Amino acid sequence: MTFQEQIQQGIPDILPPKKAYDFSINHAPKRKNILSADEKKLALKNALRYFKAKHHAILLPEFIEELEKYGRIYMYRFRPNYKIYARDISEYPGKSVQARAIMLMIQNNLDDAVAQHPHELITYGGNGAVFQNWAQYLLTMKYLSEMTDKQTLTMYSGHPMGLYPSNKYAPRVVVTNGMVIPNYSKPDDWEKMNALGVSQYGQMTAGSYMYIGPQGIVHGTTITVLNGFRKINKEPKGNLFVTAGLGGMSGAQPKAGNIAGCITVCAEVNPKITQVRLDQGWIDEKITDLEELVVRVQLAKEKKETVSIAYLGNIVEVWEKFDKANVFIDLGSDQTSLHNPWAGGYYPVDISFEEANIMMAEQPVLFKEKVQATLRRHADAINKHTAKGTYFFDYGNAFLLEASRAGADVMAENNIDFKYPSYVQDIMGPMCFDYGFGPFRWVCASGKSEDLLKTDAIACNVLEKIRENSPVEIQQQMVDNIQWIKGAQENKLVVGSQARILYADAEGRMQIAKAFNKAIKKGEIGNVILGRDHHDVSGTDSPYRETSNIYDGSKFTADMAIQNVIGDSFRGATWVSIHNGGGVGWGEVINGGFGMLLDGSKEASKRLKSMLFWDVNNGISRRSWARNDEAIFAIKRAMKAEKKLKVTLPNLVDETLMNSIT
Repeated sequence: MTFQEQIQQGIPDILPPKKAYDFSINHAPKRKNILSADEKKLALKNALRYFKAKHHAILLPEFIEELEKYGRIYMYRFRPNYKIYARDISEYPGKSVQARAIMLMIQNNLDDAVAQHPHELITYGGNGAVFQNWAQYLLTMKYLSEMTDKQTLTMYSGHPMGLYPSNKYAPRVVVTNGMVIPNYSKPDDWEKMNALGVSQYGQMTAGSYMYIGPQGIVHGTTITVLNGFRKINKEPKGNLFVTAGLGGMSGAQPKAGNIAGCITVCAEVNPKITQVRLDQGWIDEKITDLEELVVRVQLAKEKKETVSIAYLGNIVEVWEKFDKANVFIDLGSDQTSLHNPWAGGYYPVDISFEEANIMMAEQPVLFKEKVQATLRRHADAINKHTAKGTYFFDYGNAFLLEASRAGADVMAENNIDFKYPSYVQDIMGPMCFDYGFGPFRWVCASGKSEDLLKTDAIACNVLEKIRENSPVEIQQQMVDNIQWIKGAQENKLVVGSQARILYADAEGRMQIAKAFNKAIKKGEIGNVILGRDHHDVSGTDSPYRETSNIYDGSKFTADMAIQNVIGDSFRGATWVSIHNGGGVGWGEVINGGFGMLLDGSKEASKRLKSMLFWDVNNGISRRSWARNDEAIFAIKRAMKAEKKLKVTLPNLVDETLMNSIT
């Protein structure tokens, strides 16, 4: 069968041969054995409902084995024989070019070079899933190959519920992930529902089909590191940034450190992913010995090198060793997957990676105790460095939250706030999000590197023209973005699809998209798929990250993310998504995303203007109502540019009046 025929058949009527477990692939750790005997039977029934009854007797023992061995039913037998990667959009079967664009993005998320655990359909973050099992993948791709532009596919946590009549202006796909009742948003609730096959953790861009590899966060990480050094009035050159994590999103940190120009030390316990990042060029060097690491960092400081070093081992060892060896850390953070602390997101110190994976599944209570003890040690080591002048910030991975829950010394004197700021509070919020700047991204649907080169040039030209008339308040952002896009090719950021990310405001996003659409119409480039990270101005309500600089008491509300997705839906998005979880954990955040196909048409031109304007200004409006000065400036500027926009502005209260209250 051809690739197209395999897509169109969906779940095969004749069972494919059982596949051998591929040990060369980075696999997800065994999940917790959390189901009762009756619940295991229910999980098996849930899995078997994808297949005709004639196959049940063969598949049942296989699924029992998977559930017992891995804690989940992945249906490995049904993993396709063809290579999964982002092909030229023309290679996908289908009646709708929009649907084919979505197929391309789904396959990019599951590319072996992109996904963290591709055979378990996990894109990043340890549990950020595109689908729960391979039957869902096969059925979804079949539906997309059959869809017309007058149908919408609804996705329930990886399960394709079906194709429904709609209209050409509606989204082609509407995705929900993990949208459980609030009282059932504890970590064990996720473990149970995911094991039953009824819900999944979509992370941010994993279950939204908009992940573009670690590049997706490189730009934001670069801006964070640059502005972190600016905050402490230091040049990156010759100064040290220490952090942890080389997985799907955290893997961007060493590359960002190189672009910023500092010395980066990033610890990682997983040997496979460390080697992958070294092979991909996302780290320069790998060191396994602490004494060697100290010598290497001291030499880099003396020579004022720009270098990224991976330490294969536990980050706690690095913080403690650098304290004893008097290695001064200028910037410190952490980007391990602490939204998922008990299932592979964070590993205890003084236990091997292999031993920890066994303990995680077989002794979960002891594993939790070890993790929490490590968090306390981790925090103590950080505190020793900050006492010497290190600037430490929480990277929105729930480090401070989980450390506080473990009893670590991370609380401020009022015992309400953390003693260290979130990077959004100190850096990204006031400097970017409040002004409307966030992670706009695009993918060249042709798969051609020359198309990406042309789009980079188009985007750079647009930004340089916009900068000429930009107010002084956003000149630094414009300069940083232009510098980024000019260096994008030489930094070799592409992993998987021919994609790019660029921090831009509503004006920049609309103008760039408009220029792309014109170039497509002229035949200069192929179709382009627009999207963004959920980690943005409007898409995410996350009190310890994206909305941590909202101080009017509303940071625990999620109206903004829900409104964002609803508004995107009827303003022209090709697909939309809304998730419980993402970045900081199940039950801790609601986040939404979109995808949009540009095909050179007048219709695409109308859609991009309507949707992109809303997608950004919805968040600026909420931030301005919270009395954020930068957002008030930005929304007033937006209302001046668009007369149809009328936003409720706050009346500010004189602080001397408030101070008079006893």
